[in-house]
Amino acid sequence: MNQPRVPHALFYPFHLCHQETLVRLLSRFATIHFRDFMALRLTPMSGMTAFQDRMGMSFPELIESGRLVQGYDVSGPLPLTVAAVIDRDLRDPLWRARFHTAFCQDRRFQRGLFDLSHSIRIGNSLVPGPAALLRLMNDSFRQRPFDLDRVRSLLTGPLALEDGYHCQYGLGLVTTSASLVYTHTLAQSYRLQPVTDSPAHFSLYVQSCARENWPRISHLLIRIGY
Repeated sequence: MNQPRVPHALFYPFHLCHQETLVRLLSRFATIHFRDFMALRLTPMSGMTAFQDRMGMSFPELIESGRLVQGYDVSGPLPLTVAAVIDRDLRDPLWRARFHTAFCQDRRFQRGLFDLSHSIRIGNSLVPGPAALLRLMNDSFRQRPFDLDRVRSLLTGPLALEDGYHCQYGLGLVTTSASLVYTHTLAQSYRLQPVTDSPAHFSLYVQSCARENWPRISHLLIRIGY
């Protein structure tokens, strides 16, 4: 009698994971797939860059054995289909409420969006990280309307301090949503099962799946002790 096929996992929303998470994933799934760093280009003059590190740099033996698969590109300008879902996320009050709760309460979620250990450029000002975080946690940001056009307009010119905060918060919304939309796209294209160790991103992805009528196969690993 044939044994059921062991599922193949796509880790989200990041391009790297903790070593303990990787060990647990390998014990459960046949292969673990990782995207590359997501460097979005939202306007012709604005984009993100980063060191192109990959999980395979630390675990070349897993690449050689085929247990770890990497190299899925999620950078560059947003396809129209991705942009449309991002706008629906940003206009969804339930999605926005989950985002803001995570931003206020989940330190790992915060660190994924902003480096709060240093001063942050907000508009034309440098603001200490903790002070910037405290301002962005205000509930007025949860209630403020955002969409891609609004965020792009904020990126195109010099900003006063208040608009600078709106830009930072809007970028957090867009990058978070984009990472989840690409998760769905890659999972469907390559028949992978999304898995994360971030409860906040899991909650947001579940809300997007419910609204968009996407398959609701997604896994959450709870991190304990690391």
